[in-house]
Amino acid sequence: MIDLSLFAFVMAFLALGVARPFLWVLAYIYIDILAPQKIGWVLTPALPISLIAFCAAFAGWLLTDPKSETRFHYRQGLMLFLLLYCFATTQTADFPVEAATKWEWVWKALVFAIFLPFTLTTRTRIEGVILTIVLTVGAIVISAGMKTALGGGGYGSLYFFVNDNSNIYESSTLATVAIGMTPLIAWLMKYGRVFPPDWRVKLFGVCLIFACLLIPVGTEARTGLLCIAVLGVLLLRTVKNRIAYIAGAAMLGLVALPFLPASYWERMSTITEHGGDQSASTRVAVWEWTIDYVSENPFGGGFDAYRGNSFKYIMPERVDEGGSVSIEYVEVEDKGRAFHSSYFELLGEQGYPGFFVWIMLQLTGLWQMERLRRRYRTRDGPEDGWIGPLAAGLQNAHVVYLVGAAFQGIGYQPVIYLFLGLQIALWTYCAKRESLASDESSERGRTRRMKRGARTASAKPVRETAMP
Repeated sequence: MIDLSLFAFVMAFLALGVARPFLWVLAYIYIDILAPQKIGWVLTPALPISLIAFCAAFAGWLLTDPKSETRFHYRQGLMLFLLLYCFATTQTADFPVEAATKWEWVWKALVFAIFLPFTLTTRTRIEGVILTIVLTVGAIVISAGMKTALGGGGYGSLYFFVNDNSNIYESSTLATVAIGMTPLIAWLMKYGRVFPPDWRVKLFGVCLIFACLLIPVGTEARTGLLCIAVLGVLLLRTVKNRIAYIAGAAMLGLVALPFLPASYWERMSTITEHGGDQSASTRVAVWEWTIDYVSENPFGGGFDAYRGNSFKYIMPERVDEGGSVSIEYVEVEDKGRAFHSSYFELLGEQGYPGFFVWIMLQLTGLWQMERLRRRYRTRDGPEDGWIGPLAAGLQNAHVVYLVGAAFQGIGYQPVIYLFLGLQIALWTYCAKRESLASDESSERGRTRRMKRGARTASAKPVRETAMP
């Protein structure tokens, strides 16, 4: 029944795009995030629905959208360079088979992120993409949040729609995306027009935010706790009453303490004790290996270059000796361990050039959203009041991603590249509006000067020359 329902929904979604081709863009986003072909077992896997939606989105834009105002932003150029560079390193990868497997989904994420801003020419379209991301990720978050609330969470034991520990269904990735999505949920609750903000929309939004906050608890992802803390600090910039906000956050935290399982506290306690945690110790060792590797291979080793690592590190081990506990330090040898950091992932796989371009892509996004936030923060009209808060929301989501990316390999996570595409679209949209407003202002000024000159000329006295 689930398989049939999913298949019927996807087919209906694609059919609606015949009348409104932009819906094919939303359909691809839905399919790419949720992966219904992995949830179903007969009908949805039978067709390449992701490829169909991908091609339909491009075809719909080529055939129906006007191209007169299409602009290629330099951040799209950065992504294009990264795409071509990744293709080049894939051809010379240390592990060509594994690299080709990763390339199969990375190139789609980059190409679609480059393409997406071309389609987002109106506020409604921008909101449509945000709404699709929120509701699609929300489907996973609501299910996982309910299981957590009913006591079904735990590290590695919180089950999602699919039994696949990859992409957004990886626990730390979902925790990062869920926390980063909360500012966009809050924006939709206040400024959305597809679903006008009434009590039902606000109630659903509050419940969805609560479900997002439950994800780090249910997955016991340490990264999620750090993301919540960073987001809490970022929100201090925009809240009206900071004292009430801090007091409310502290009260909420105190109320939640008794309901958190003991296993959650045990895992969170290892955040500040990386030397005593094998997972954290391994990450540090991998990062040291990556720095040494890139010093010898400045152009990177291609996707999955980590498979060639091999290292040793010292690990403390507790030994129980007749009721007393002693600490012994043992040497641990490991190899083929993942980067566990997007920064080292880009550095090891794409070398210095790819890492530099990726960092520039992130920093320029934060800078542009900050400029928009400051420029529009005092505007509260229906035409401009939504821009500043959306820029702040996208910036906060981006910062949360960069914090989460420090501890997991999500350098090519498709959802994050959708956020980058939204940033470019918002920046381009505002630039077009400001340019039109400037042209109209110049035209009005020219018209006023012409009228003023005409009135001055007509008011001048005419001198009569005497006849000789």
